[in-house]
Amino acid sequence: MIISIHTQATSEERAQLMTLLCRITGSQRPITTTMMTEREVIALDGTIIDAQAQTAINEQSAVDSIHTLKTPYQLASRLFQATSTSITIGTTHDCEPVTIGGTASPVIMSGPCAVESREQLISTARAVKEAGAQVLRGGAFKPRTSPYQFQGLGIEGLHMLSEAREVTGLPVISEVMEPDMVDTVAQHVDILQVGARNMQNYPLLMSVGRHARKLPVLLKRGLSSTIDEWLLAAEYIIAAGNPNVILCERGIRSYDPMTRNVLDLTCIPLLHELTHLPVIADPSHSTGRRELVPVMSRAAIAAEADGLIIETHIDPDRALCDGRQSITPAQLEKIVHETRLLTQLMKGDVRVA
Repeated sequence: MIISIHTQATSEERAQLMTLLCRITGSQRPITTTMMTEREVIALDGTIIDAQAQTAINEQSAVDSIHTLKTPYQLASRLFQATSTSITIGTTHDCEPVTIGGTASPVIMSGPCAVESREQLISTARAVKEAGAQVLRGGAFKPRTSPYQFQGLGIEGLHMLSEAREVTGLPVISEVMEPDMVDTVAQHVDILQVGARNMQNYPLLMSVGRHARKLPVLLKRGLSSTIDEWLLAAEYIIAAGNPNVILCERGIRSYDPMTRNVLDLTCIPLLHELTHLPVIADPSHSTGRRELVPVMSRAAIAAEADGLIIETHIDPDRALCDGRQSITPAQLEKIVHETRLLTQLMKGDVRVA
């Protein structure tokens, strides 16, 4: 159940509604509200609201309307919001804003898997911008399968990302791994990334949702997660107060070791039916092989992804992290060019003889 609040509701009317909802749900904690396309809404588990309680809620002067949706994810559902969400990135720092989702052209996010050094990051950032990417990615904190692998430079890496943004003007995306680090990472980035291994880290999801700045959150699909589980993870963020969620298909685990994962392109058009949130693809982690990244980038754009996040390194063979799947700036430039051509073709702006 979703309760839309009157835009003219007074603080007293809101307080009366909250008191009623806490009594109905048995909650001892304040009910959270979320801003969705200029609407203030409250989402509740509809299974605990009987007809009498719904009538009492509807009679509250603060209530504009009530929506009952037959889906486990409420606020992320296309049934609740028919129009596709567009999210503007980069408004909190001195860089050129970028819009992702809605009717905007696909956005390319690119950069090294991990921040290794200042020289490596600045050189790659400049090359990424020259290639035409609009957002710089870089891992300051790296969750690795082995505890003996390079784990990133941590806070030092965040400072380097801030410097790279100043040098290039590109908005920055980097991963946050712990609830207690959300505020620290948010001071240096324009998009908070929740990685595949943390997709169901619910304390982390609620922390990025509750953060005061409401930074956009890139939520990667878990290694073996269903689409429902993925959308419910997004629901945690939105229900906690942050509607700015971007979904990222990064490949799911299979039995075949020939590729790192399996890029589920089917989920992209399906998600556009199920949710209003932007959907992008990660052809680097899904394939694990740089020679497959360009063709899967084209395939993802053809499947109507709202963007791509690609690992680029100035010297992939010497990368400290995921060099095998990292492409060169020259390869990135070609992918950016092909993305623009494909987008024009799909919009009917280019005629094929």
